[in-house]
Amino acid sequence: MPKKSTRRQFLQTTASTVPLLAAGAAWAQKSDTKSSNNQVTLGMIGMGGHGIGWNMKEFLKVSEARIIAVCDVFQDRREKGQAIVNDAYGTTDCKMYADFRDILARDDVDAVVISTPDHWHVLMSVMAARAGKDVFCEKPTLNIEQGKILVEEMNKLDVVYQGGIEDRSVDQYYRLAELVRNGVIGKLKTIDIRLPPGDAFPFEEEVPVPKGLDYDMWLGPAPYTPYTPTKLGPQEWRNNWDYSGGKLTDWGAHLMDTAQVAIFEELGGPVEIDGKGDFPVGTMANTATTYDIRYRYKNDVEMIVKSGGTGIRFEGTDGWVGCRSWRSDLEASNADILNAQFPRSENKLWPQPPNEHLDFIQSVQDRTTTTYSPADIHHLSTAMHLGNISMRLGRKIQWDSIAQKIRGDEDAEQFLSCPMRAPWTFDA
Repeated sequence: MPKKSTRRQFLQTTASTVPLLAAGAAWAQKSDTKSSNNQVTLGMIGMGGHGIGWNMKEFLKVSEARIIAVCDVFQDRREKGQAIVNDAYGTTDCKMYADFRDILARDDVDAVVISTPDHWHVLMSVMAARAGKDVFCEKPTLNIEQGKILVEEMNKLDVVYQGGIEDRSVDQYYRLAELVRNGVIGKLKTIDIRLPPGDAFPFEEEVPVPKGLDYDMWLGPAPYTPYTPTKLGPQEWRNNWDYSGGKLTDWGAHLMDTAQVAIFEELGGPVEIDGKGDFPVGTMANTATTYDIRYRYKNDVEMIVKSGGTGIRFEGTDGWVGCRSWRSDLEASNADILNAQFPRSENKLWPQPPNEHLDFIQSVQDRTTTTYSPADIHHLSTAMHLGNISMRLGRKIQWDSIAQKIRGDEDAEQFLSCPMRAPWTFDA
């Protein structure tokens, strides 16, 4: 089976052409891929709400994919996932596991789908790639250094990697990026993004770990802390630095990605970040509950990210266009903006790809093109992490997107990475 070309290699060889037109053509060709005897076998890791309610549900619709294994540290969740798969296929073939390494050890699993809390994303992806598996993994990374590791390992091992961000194939967000990239609103000045505020939770007393939960495996590389009744709930862990980066890295992964694609910065990032946020005191949560972050890009575009809503709006010299709330209808300063059309040969955005799940399967099958959100999507996570770092420091920071370093700020380095609890490590 031929090796795929990496997105970075493609960009280097097409820098003098209209950006990413050829990549779009590759996606268009990929969307026509037919396969009757090349079914991709999947192991699903993480059977929580998103793992079952979104990723499993969507992969079960893809005829070229076959789920043959599920894994979760909660016994009832893995049993539920196994039952759904077996019912969908009318078989009893799907196996379930408590330890994801048992899936990685199976020679008959082609790819894994990782729907775990964020602190597992990069380590699990790297371990899967080293085991010869292609990887579909939810966003975001846990920190900037792990993002660098992700890109290095996925490119070195030459696996197919898809970051779980659906927006690049969602009508509203694809269209927004297309309109802005093609200059319909003139020279872009500002991007205004609203994201949900963070949550805070009262302290709880330690309780025994419930039967049917491998709590030590849930923690994995994160620091050990006692088990409490609601700690593992999706909003509780998401608002704690040990496991995630708050609502900024959750919702920001969607709308900030659309913003960076729209300004040709999907492989770049901001040069200056100035964030202010409120952090809860005396609670089990410690990520920002409210935030106001100003990002400046090298093209002098300012991106303003504030808590309160799920909208995005682009303002340019010739008008504005936006989406008031998540997946709502597009609005603009005049109808001509929304009705603009671009010949395919001149369009500065790739053709709209299929949804993230079909896109991944087709990439695994043909292996000559990359997915629409490859490992380089970590540049998006970097922008979000930089917002958190600026808020935690309480001051402005400068970012070198080429060197992938914060400029002249030793205090900021403490937030670029975090230690991993033994025995978990990236060492091969």
